[in-house]
Amino acid sequence: MAHFKKPDEGSWTEHLKIDTEPVSYEDSISPAHYELERDAIFRRTWLNVGRVEQLPKRGSFFTKELDAAGTSVIVARGTDDEVRAFHNVCRHRGNKLVWNDFPREETSGVCRQFTCKYHAWRYDLEGKLVFVQQEQEFFDLDKSKYGLSHVQTEVWEGFIFVNLDPENTTPLREFLGEFAQGIEGYPFHKMTQAHKYRAEIGANWKLFIDAFAEFYHAPILHSGQYMADEARKIQKYGYEALHYDIDGPHSMVSSWGGIAPPHDRAMVKPIEGALRSGLFGPWEFPDVGVATEDLPPAINPTRDKRWGMDSFVFFPNFMLLIWRPNWVLTYHYWPTAYNSHIFEATCYFVPPENAFQRLQQELAVVSFKEYGLQDGNTLEATQTMLESRAVREFPLNDQEVLLRHLHSTARQYVRDHAQRSS
Repeated sequence: MAHFKKPDEGSWTEHLKIDTEPVSYEDSISPAHYELERDAIFRRTWLNVGRVEQLPKRGSFFTKELDAAGTSVIVARGTDDEVRAFHNVCRHRGNKLVWNDFPREETSGVCRQFTCKYHAWRYDLEGKLVFVQQEQEFFDLDKSKYGLSHVQTEVWEGFIFVNLDPENTTPLREFLGEFAQGIEGYPFHKMTQAHKYRAEIGANWKLFIDAFAEFYHAPILHSGQYMADEARKIQKYGYEALHYDIDGPHSMVSSWGGIAPPHDRAMVKPIEGALRSGLFGPWEFPDVGVATEDLPPAINPTRDKRWGMDSFVFFPNFMLLIWRPNWVLTYHYWPTAYNSHIFEATCYFVPPENAFQRLQQELAVVSFKEYGLQDGNTLEATQTMLESRAVREFPLNDQEVLLRHLHSTARQYVRDHAQRSS
């Protein structure tokens, strides 16, 4: 028996006009298809690479490795306070411009100019070439023609995005669509206490998004985290969402959180009871200047009192989770091959006011790390067996509607780009 009302059509999948047939995961196991995705998706769409807090003052910078797009970018705050991005390549001989001991590792810092390690060409924070070693040895060199290669850069609600397509004409806000417009005004800027972790996952990038776009697996895969009575309680209820929606390539699921139907608190370990925190974050809400009932319209769109969390997937690889206890979690999935990717997670909190609050936040962070390890391990097992092709079609239930949408969207991007290129 359903705990939450389904749409009039009888299912979310039919309500969103998405096909209900068994699906193929060939797009997640084909090296050739991955190469098409690299060009059609990761070189053509807006990609979130960080937040403005990573650039706290003029001269601040960080680099981002975008393996799927075959490049590295520098993101910097200029002397005019503008945030810009550049391809991380010196215009002289093509050396990577900004790196420390290991060329493939990301770095960050503060500087006045970027200096190439190879021949000491220098560029200012706006990307202009300002110094050439032994300039007289070159032939009519016009420095104004050899500045850094700019990358389209825009900021939405403090999140920094880049688009590597020089022909792109779609502004970021238009690309992000109705979900982003409905989130605007949320106090992200107050959540500056960041905890990050990163893992190399032996699975296709879309398969990990799949794992976090449905919670059907949670009562089973993660029940081992809890004592027997709690595990049975979780399995008894299973999982259902309050609301699903799609907007173009993007999607969202709105969930109850921490309170199992009808009212008893689920998923509680002894340490969680002691610290009043856990998977869903601290139980006490910090003041962020906006009441739960007054949140922007895209957050808790049904205004259900049982609401606990909304998970937004901004295509292709940025997932934004907004939690009722006034904290935020982001996921990024950066492909490195058809069967591997870098998974990044960042938890954002209002800075703690005392040691107890710090412990509450850190318990939430380590809880997510444990759950993420379970998911990552399972996904590697999924990848190996999908690649066997022993089974080629798989049934998905109504809670897995966003999986259907993600894979369909990615395939459509590939088809559309092929048509434009032909």
